[in-house]
Amino acid sequence: MRPLDRSRRRFLTLAAASAASLTAAGLDPAPASAASSEADRPDPDFGPNVFVYDPSTPTAEIQSTLDRLFAAQEHNEMGADRYAVLFKPGRYEVNARLGYYTTVAGLGRHPDDVDIHGAVRVVGQPDPNSPAGISALTNFWRSAENLSVTPTDWSNQWAVSQASPMRRVHIRGILWLEPGNGGYSSGGYIADSKVDGITINGSQQQWLTRDSELGGDWTNGVWNQVFSGVLGAPAQGFPNPPYTTLPTSPVTREKPYLFVDGDGAWRVAVPALRHDTVGTTWGAGAGATPSLSLDDFFIARPTDSAQKINQELSRGRHLLLTPGVYHLDRALRVKHPDTVVLGLGMPSLAPTTGDAAFRIEDVDGVRVAGVLVDAGPQESEVLVEVGKPNSHRSHATNPISLQDVFFRIGGPGVGRAVTSLVVNSRYTIIDNLWAWRGDHGNGIGWTSNTADTGVVVNGDDVIAYGLFVEHFQQWQTIWTGERGRTVFYQSELPYDPPSQGAWRSPTGRGWASYKVAGQVREHEAWGLGVYSYFNQGVDIRCDRAIEVPRRAGVRFHDMVTVFLDGSGGIERTINETGTPVVGSYGTSPVVSYP
Repeated sequence: MRPLDRSRRRFLTLAAASAASLTAAGLDPAPASAASSEADRPDPDFGPNVFVYDPSTPTAEIQSTLDRLFAAQEHNEMGADRYAVLFKPGRYEVNARLGYYTTVAGLGRHPDDVDIHGAVRVVGQPDPNSPAGISALTNFWRSAENLSVTPTDWSNQWAVSQASPMRRVHIRGILWLEPGNGGYSSGGYIADSKVDGITINGSQQQWLTRDSELGGDWTNGVWNQVFSGVLGAPAQGFPNPPYTTLPTSPVTREKPYLFVDGDGAWRVAVPALRHDTVGTTWGAGAGATPSLSLDDFFIARPTDSAQKINQELSRGRHLLLTPGVYHLDRALRVKHPDTVVLGLGMPSLAPTTGDAAFRIEDVDGVRVAGVLVDAGPQESEVLVEVGKPNSHRSHATNPISLQDVFFRIGGPGVGRAVTSLVVNSRYTIIDNLWAWRGDHGNGIGWTSNTADTGVVVNGDDVIAYGLFVEHFQQWQTIWTGERGRTVFYQSELPYDPPSQGAWRSPTGRGWASYKVAGQVREHEAWGLGVYSYFNQGVDIRCDRAIEVPRRAGVRFHDMVTVFLDGSGGIERTINETGTPVVGSYGTSPVVSYP
């Protein structure tokens, strides 16, 4: 392939391993940014896997990079390469197809500052197990942010499953969420975005759209489509159609994002806390978003040690993680209030000694966004801890937030962790989180990638939007804090229990997916789906998908259980309510409980 035009790029010194990786992928292992339009403001050094473009860059050069990244990443599901392509304000005529671990983002203050004429899209993959021959069931770990797309085809396709968010995006036309021909898909998440045309849900089994605007119809649903604070959302209809519609989102704070200001300075926007929200943050009449200078951030590379990163955090610096895999011999410790930790290009944090990846003190305003966390072969008790046990400090006016944080136990390799996420701090906001005990990839097996629970919430007044928790070996999610709220929950039970005896909880056969502790007095959740696919050829039963104390203050809305395939199934949807979905395809919707 033709090398990138060196006359237009600023070169960086590369680590040998990164250079070898890029060369193997057919990419020039030198470019990192386009020339700055301000001679006295050179672009930051984000390393070799970040590509920054401005409108003066030849379209052919940009398209060549996008095509080569897609060729390298289209099937690189468990690989170590990570990339980000960033566009300064202007118009671009390109077709960006996103493979694994690829982020495409604009660098404007407003999404419309970057105008992509063409596409920013995700397409389906061949799937011999799908009647359509194509699916999006494993289209994970990619994102689009802070730009507008004017489709030059009939639509902009975004055929994704979990961990592939679209945030702060303006689609100036039709948005198509399935791979085509009815091929399977299992998404998905949109926030702070606007779609001018219709949105074709198609085969998407479930989806959360939060604080956005739909200019046309949402065409259909399958099992669990949730809309929270969305202008133009379809009316409440669960279970037929399967729409759960909340007029507003109770409390939100959008994800931080990079932008370049009018003077060419790089900054990180830190959106403010909002209550009872509806629509985007950037519509007509929206005020300026607070921001921080990128000079206040330590720009980390995968070659940096945990000790070095912790030294920078202890000095009160914010942290920007550039693309790659960070092998950590100790946890990264966030101790200062209002610290921002922002991942660029879906970096992975991989503990190597059985410690956590992150330990966050019980302080105000910490924001962690855009990172993967991969369990290592030495078992970790927890991968991310928010606050110490018995934290009681109120963070009502300035909460900790976790956004686009994705956990994996197995997949890239053998991994073990008792619990992925423990939240002890009050008022924490969880916004699009996927905790996944791997069902395919490397190091997969009942006694190999061991993991009890995905998410444990001990803090009071915690809210979760878009909680995806799958395949753990005991309860998927445990909630012990008071006044917790969940808006959208999706969970597959573990595929691989070898026997009923190996998968039995203190309350009966199997382990409920969503467990609210018996002492909890108040809890509320909307739009929950729990599915079974026991694939070991053994009749495995789960007595109930959701297990909660029966009292007036514990309220659940719009739940469904689904038998996907395999053997056995789920007997009840919530406590003793619902019908069995056992032995063959079926669903059991429950509109409200109690």
